[in-house]
Parts: sequence; C-alpha cells; structure tokens
Amino acid sequence: MQSFPILEQYCNYMLAALGRSELTVKEYRYDILCFVRFFKQDHGMVAKDTAEDQIDVSDVDIDLLSKVTTDDLLAFIIWLSRSRKQSNASRARHVASLRSFFKYLHSKKHLIESNPAYDLETPKIGRRNPKYLSLDQSRELLKVAYDSPIESSERDYCMLTLFLNCGMRLSELRGIDTDDIHGTTLTVIGKGNKERTIYLNDACLKALDDWYVKRETIKIKPEAGKALFISKRGTRISDDMIQITIKRLLEQAGIDTRVYSVHKLRHTAATLMYKYGHVDIRNLQMILGHQSISTTEIYTHVDDEQLQKAIESNPLASFNPDK
Repeated sequence: MQSFPILEQYCNYMLAALGRSELTVKEYRYDILCFVRFFKQDHGMVAKDTAEDQIDVSDVDIDLLSKVTTDDLLAFIIWLSRSRKQSNASRARHVASLRSFFKYLHSKKHLIESNPAYDLETPKIGRRNPKYLSLDQSRELLKVAYDSPIESSERDYCMLTLFLNCGMRLSELRGIDTDDIHGTTLTVIGKGNKERTIYLNDACLKALDDWYVKRETIKIKPEAGKALFISKRGTRISDDMIQITIKRLLEQAGIDTRVYSVHKLRHTAATLMYKYGHVDIRNLQMILGHQSISTTEIYTHVDDEQLQKAIESNPLASFNPDK
C-alpha cells in the first residue's frame, strides 16, 4: 500500500510504543490515506476525475499536513456519509484515526502548530447487543469438537474449551506458551501488551491434559518449542488456522458461520458467565481484560430477558376486562 514517511513513523509508533494490533494499525493507515487523497482532490492538487487509488501520496509532508483545518476534516466526514454512504460506526472509526494521527503530529512530535482534529466530534453509534451462542449451542459445539475423528481433535477441542470458558481473544490464545500455565492459572498478553491472569476450571484443565499427551507425539520445530498450540508442521498455530478450525466446527454443529465467528465465542463466554454464573460486572471486566467498564456493560443485555419474564409473571398479566 502506498504511503508517506510520517505516516509510516506514526504506524511504527502505534505498533511499538502503544502496542496496537497489526489489524488496528492497518485500519488507521487506510483511514488516513483515504483522508489525504480526499484532501488533495478537494484542494485541486489532482484532477477531480482521478480515481482514488491513482492519487499519489508519496509527496505528502508536514507542510501539506500543516494546511489541514477542522473544516477539511468535517468536509471529509460529510463526504464519507454522502458519497460513500458510510454508517455512523464506520465514520466514527475514521474520526478516531484522524484524532490519533493529528494528536501524534501535534502533541507527540510537535510537527504542527495546532491540532485540527481536537474538536472533531464522533458520530453517535447505536449500541448493539453482542451475538452469542446459547448454552445448548455451546454444548453441542463442544461435543462436535470432542467427538471429531480427525488427527487434531484434542488440540481443536482444547482451543474451543479455552475460548468458551475463558473468553480470551484469538491473539491471546495463539500467543500462549507452555510456561504461561501455572497449575490452575494462565497468564496471557492482551491489548496494549497488558498482562492478565486467567483462572482455569476443570474443563480447561482436562482439555489441556489431553492435548499435552497428543502434543508430545508431534515433532515440534525449535522456534515453536514453547508454543502451546502447534500445527501439524510443528510450528505455532496461525491466526488463520485457528479461524478455519473454529469455522469448520461451527459448520459441523449446524451454526451459521455468517453470523458466528471466533470473536463471537468471546461474547458467548462473557454472556454465559454473566447470565448463568451471576458474575459481578467488575469481575467480568477483569476476566475479559477490558480497559473500560462501559465495554463490559454490553453483556448486561441479558437482563432484558429476565425483565420480560418478570413482567409476564405479574398476576395481572392475564387480566382481561372483557371477561
């Protein structure tokens, strides 16, 4: 992807200093490039009919970025809405990208005199309830994985068990080393390179024991010696392979993979803990590794079902004045 030097410096800063994921940095880079191309076209630096991907950004420097105003940013957000028909959620991400980038230029590197994104408002986003598997679906999914005749069944069942019981992210599970497990606890590295402890229940410990037995039969490459989950080639399992594995198991369990994915297993674990385990919201925040309690609060949507049942159980619920 075409870029310019200061953007690459910013992306490296995001990765190394802030510990952002590669996916997040990729999205931010895309958003900033999109704005820069819009800016050049809007200010007549290229012909109006130039295709977006044909707009050269390699010449973008601090002199050009210093000319950006809040009005330019607002014009870009409006353009995303009207021309691109982007949702509030998509435009909110662009706003977050621009805020972060110009804050870096102004407050961190002191390359521009003022921050044009300082007062840029974020479009309102309606909070959607997270998609999650029911308890019965979760049990069926685990049964499918456990009964699978394929060679990697112990590994796949163990990964699925950790996802559904511990609510960890894909990157956290992939990064687990054998020495991260200490008896009934597991240490993972989450977002922002933050370390947290996860407690392992009996199901997790049993799945791990079965996988360890199978893992001993695999010829593991030296560089993957400590990796908990190994591919058949003896390397640390990849993100893609984890996603492919979970998708296959979901399909075998008759679950729609257009709706459910690896990340939905995290939602499922959180919802089941809250709904059936009556886990305190603060404790759930710690288990999931959320920085803000407001992120964890999306799982309190399950109370809606209890509220509906309470209303329906009211003795006046069946009262009919015509009878």
